[in-house]
Amino acid sequence: MSWRILALLLVLPAWMGCQGSGISRTGIVGLRTKAQQVVITGLSDTDPRVRAAAVEVVASTGQIQLAPMVLSLTRDPLVPVRFAALMAIGQMQYAPARMQVRQIFDQIQEDINVRMAASYVLVRLGESPYAEYPRKMISSTDQTVRANAAMILGRIPDKQSLKPLYWALEDPGSSPQVIMQAMESIAMLGDTRIYNKIWTRLISAYADDRIAGIRAMGALGNAQARAAIKALLDDEVLEVRLCAAAELGRLGDRSGIQVVKEAFERDLLSTTAIDLGTGPAKGEVAKVIAATAIGQIGSPDLARYLELLLADPSKLVQLAAAKAALQMTGP
Repeated sequence: MSWRILALLLVLPAWMGCQGSGISRTGIVGLRTKAQQVVITGLSDTDPRVRAAAVEVVASTGQIQLAPMVLSLTRDPLVPVRFAALMAIGQMQYAPARMQVRQIFDQIQEDINVRMAASYVLVRLGESPYAEYPRKMISSTDQTVRANAAMILGRIPDKQSLKPLYWALEDPGSSPQVIMQAMESIAMLGDTRIYNKIWTRLISAYADDRIAGIRAMGALGNAQARAAIKALLDDEVLEVRLCAAAELGRLGDRSGIQVVKEAFERDLLSTTAIDLGTGPAKGEVAKVIAATAIGQIGSPDLARYLELLLADPSKLVQLAAAKAALQMTGP
């Protein structure tokens, strides 16, 4: 996730200038410019949640020009921001960071999470032996370390990680967060045996369980998983419906487009108040997921809603909208 000084040519997909897109070509250029400003500002925000979210946007939208800014955040005073910055550097495979990241791995002994993120960067840069570190640390009694190790192993395409991931999944000492992350990572590694365990989350009475299950099914991504996600487009909770729309969109299925339209046209986003444990402002979670769905679906019919979200009071909503705008307008 990089925060670059944006003096780039705008490469817009042909459909962005088409009639019926709901927003003009001039509007698209303005949307992208606004999105870039939101990301750059977010990288230096006083709120560490915003800094970490901005870093994620840089990485997920391939804003490699901002990689030097992201790299500077590996020295952030707060561990979650340093962790996010390193994961972003790894995702972007930013080779100029290699020496600095090696130093972090060698010198930062007191925080296992930061060292694991550094190991991920080095694996992504071709140094595969570093994958042994998160495999080892998944047995930690610290549940945050265990969950982060599980998350990292899912992002390293190596089936050797399935054994420690299944161990974490089945260990009685694993927290619910670890169990869910292990499921998702196993799915990311393409092991279809995990389907039944994920499916139990989709029928949970708790909305946050269903959302986590949808994301894990999206990671699995096969036809059976897509069918299971599609059933949640009719869920009673808006955030669950939007999450299903987003994951389907990421998988190339636009079945959820009407769910997103209804959320805006019927003003549902302002009336929902699901709490996923982070204490967000009213409607913030729904707006973030709605923005994600717009970016994943990529339909020009939805682009006009991003203007509203970019103007939202919540910086986290603005960043989610910025991510969607950058996804929809090309690299």
